[in-house]
Amino acid sequence: MNWLAIGVGTAAFFVVGAVWYTALFGLAWQREVGLSEAELKSGLPMPAVFALCLLLELLVVMTLGHLFARLDPNPRATMMIATGFGLTIMAPALGIAYLFARRSLKLFLIDAGHFVVGMAAVGAVFVWLD
Repeated sequence: MNWLAIGVGTAAFFVVGAVWYTALFGLAWQREVGLSEAELKSGLPMPAVFALCLLLELLVVMTLGHLFARLDPNPRATMMIATGFGLTIMAPALGIAYLFARRSLKLFLIDAGHFVVGMAAVGAVFVWLD
């Protein structure tokens, strides 16, 4: 496995999320989940949330890295697989959970969009570092 691409890809996924949930869609996301500023600051401390998020993203990127090591895809296929992971595995899984949780379409689009764009960024890293 390409451990450098896995590490940089995980960082890229994390940075996409940071921008996605602050500058781009932070306020809309907060309204859709119905959390106040006080509620966001309560519970698990934010450094722990970020650390766990990074670990979970690492797991996703490692799985993708393992797949790439087995398949050795060309750059176009790498981007299709990475983006497809977000579009056809991660987003639908989120959609299933959101249907039963009665979450809004807007929230689904924000969160699923993060997965698709984040995985495209991961794919770009693998293309760049392969």
